[in-house]
Amino acid sequence: MINTIIIDDEQHCINALLKLTNKYSEVFNVVKTCTNLANAIEATKALNPDLVFLDVEINNQTGFEYLQQVKHLNFMVVFTTAYSKYAVKAFKFAALHYLLKPIDLDDFDEVVSRLKSQKFTEDVNKKIDTLLYNLKEDTTKKRISVNTINECVVLDVSSIIYCEANVNYTDIYIENGKKITSSKTLKRFEEMLNESGFYRVSQSCLVNLSHVKKYTKTKPPYAVMSNAEKVKVSLSSKEGFLKELLK
Repeated sequence: MINTIIIDDEQHCINALLKLTNKYSEVFNVVKTCTNLANAIEATKALNPDLVFLDVEINNQTGFEYLQQVKHLNFMVVFTTAYSKYAVKAFKFAALHYLLKPIDLDDFDEVVSRLKSQKFTEDVNKKIDTLLYNLKEDTTKKRISVNTINECVVLDVSSIIYCEANVNYTDIYIENGKKITSSKTLKRFEEMLNESGFYRVSQSCLVNLSHVKKYTKTKPPYAVMSNAEKVKVSLSSKEGFLKELLK
């Protein structure tokens, strides 16, 4: 059983989550529901939950303020929000799970599936730190949490040279000469990084434009990266890639 706290300032949203958790009564044990941060912080410290469903906006405060006040996180967090502007990028960059209101049953079932299969990592603190950093910093200084098979690695987005598809995994090449293999597909990284100066130059490769040092007009053409590696540019991507380079 997963001891769970629900934090939301709207009772009808709490009721909706209670209905969903009751569907999986063998999984969730809801020990407390809270409608304000003061009660939520007190309950968290007293009850030591395994999981918190956390609303992003709570009265005139935010769930992020709650996280900053609860030290040494040892529980999992699933954010709930009606505002996709918060969720689409910030939570994905931090590799944190979220549910958009009104909560879709299939989305909730996916959360339950991840909980049952233990796909949530124990690196919650790293992920929360990544989220809070990105929320306060400008878009040019983003960090990203990358789940590998064994750990969660936090990277400066600017340190990523390029990402390469490896079947259903992604190899990430970074400035220090290391390679990190993520359990996410290249398409997932493209969705996250396409507004951060990255471009998909082929089916198998996503490059950081700031690390492109040269473009060769060979057949096939290549982008020479800052680590001296040559990355093939597909003919279908060539025109768009060159336009981005010239910006």
